[in-house]
Amino acid sequence: MKAALVTGAAGGIGAAVAARLERDGWSVHGVDVADADLATRDGNRAVVDAALGRFGRLDAVVAAAGFQHVAPLAEFPEERWDALIAVLLTSPFLLAKYAWEALAASGDGRFCVIASAHSLAASPFKAGYVAAKHGVLGLVRTLALEGAPAGISASAVCPAYVRTPLVEAQVADQARAHGLPEERVLEDVILAPQAVKRLLEPDEVADVVAFVLGPSGRGFTGAPVILDQGWTAR
Repeated sequence: MKAALVTGAAGGIGAAVAARLERDGWSVHGVDVADADLATRDGNRAVVDAALGRFGRLDAVVAAAGFQHVAPLAEFPEERWDALIAVLLTSPFLLAKYAWEALAASGDGRFCVIASAHSLAASPFKAGYVAAKHGVLGLVRTLALEGAPAGISASAVCPAYVRTPLVEAQVADQARAHGLPEERVLEDVILAPQAVKRLLEPDEVADVVAFVLGPSGRGFTGAPVILDQGWTAR
């Protein structure tokens, strides 16, 4: 039975991914903020070691942990910038580094980051998030090149807005930043760049991750896997 480590597994996309992989027969070690601080090196090493200690192998890592902060650049808290880069960019790097030997030993190791349409496009008032998501796509491309000789593939699943607590929690901040009433944020801000005017559901993203990690996903490496509701088609 294949084994996977999934971060951000307490809710949202991470929880949906963990549940889907378990239904597909994977052994899943799901972790979240209560298990380790992924903004630290020790925290990232601890979750990889815990997965290896539990299963004795590691065939896939899904880096799904994340959060958001919305503020104009001049008001953007520097500590929020540091935290966003740590969790959204440095954590995937550390997870890959610490799991690399085990993924190579798998013979068909997979590293998957839950990136974002913001890996490919920008939005105002999200300097930390957009910078980190652009950076993590570069990381995935590098991992794909280094991993190919060892049989490791790396992919970045890039969804548009998903119906998660992360999205719901930013409505008030978006309203303040854009000078809008909260009830206008979904239509006028969140869904505005999308051709299809709806939120994705976590299970839709989990389905894509399951495909990428499955037998038919072996050819996906070093590139974004985009489900952005037509956002970047413009």
